[in-house]
Amino acid sequence: MSKCLPPALLGDKNSLSDQARAEIQNLSGAQPIAFLFQILSAWGVIFAAITLAVYLDNIWMSLLVMVIVATRLSILALLVHEQVHFLGFRGRYGDLIVNLLAAYPLGITVEGYAKVHLSHHKHYFTENDPDFLRKSGIDWTFPMSTGRLIKLLASDLFSLSFIKLLKGKRLDNAHIFKRLYSLPKWVRPTFYIGVVAVFTYTEMWQVFLMYWLLPLLTIFPVFVRLWAISEHIYNLPGVSVIESSPLIILSWWEKLLLPNLNFTLHPYHHFYPGIAYCNLPKVHAIFQREQLVNEKNVFYGIWKYLKYLQHSEARSR
Repeated sequence: MSKCLPPALLGDKNSLSDQARAEIQNLSGAQPIAFLFQILSAWGVIFAAITLAVYLDNIWMSLLVMVIVATRLSILALLVHEQVHFLGFRGRYGDLIVNLLAAYPLGITVEGYAKVHLSHHKHYFTENDPDFLRKSGIDWTFPMSTGRLIKLLASDLFSLSFIKLLKGKRLDNAHIFKRLYSLPKWVRPTFYIGVVAVFTYTEMWQVFLMYWLLPLLTIFPVFVRLWAISEHIYNLPGVSVIESSPLIILSWWEKLLLPNLNFTLHPYHHFYPGIAYCNLPKVHAIFQREQLVNEKNVFYGIWKYLKYLQHSEARSR
């Protein structure tokens, strides 16, 4: 059984002053320009990196590019998460745009993931929380033996966990949290038929398999596991967000190598799911100003948090 985290926050949104609440309220809402910038940047990096790898035709560059592509796949997945909360594009075509540019290329849909993720928010760490149920058990309990951790990472790298990952992003038997605008069923298969046609016509299947499908099936699941571990401590039924969600501030080099759209400021996302990723640091600054942040329990760096998880003696700090 996992133990609660030392609280980095000394209160939730109910502990804020009226002025702070008003400031945070003004941060709410979709941020389409920032959202579009992240999508286009991700695709720009992907195309540039793959073009360089094909041009140089070097095994080491190919391996580096596969890692780079996987980091951008992680960005696309996090943008799907943003759109689930309507923080990217609103309106009739919002979900369509994000499905085409982010979700479908990963093998998921905004609509399917919305059922899982919004259920997680509504039924946090209860028997009705699909995320909590899926991530309960020995594979999500820390400290973890080195052997088990290696086995889990190997299952990711050898594509053994990818199907499970896809299933975890869907909740087919849920009839709640329907989207404002439903997409015709022909859109998704048409997208994939179009992709097949383009790669067949351009004879680029080898490039696709090596620099998209391979990173998607192997390296990308490792990043998904990393962000899931940094999201919550699991196996704690009924606990609060503050007790189970670390507050992690990435270092500059972690932001460069492991961009995650402020996902490690995760407690604020649960307090304010209507605030986009780009405004979460502003929320953190307000909580600091309100003296609601216990700095000694903030993790400055993802690696410091992982080290904390793997050393039981750190529980007593």
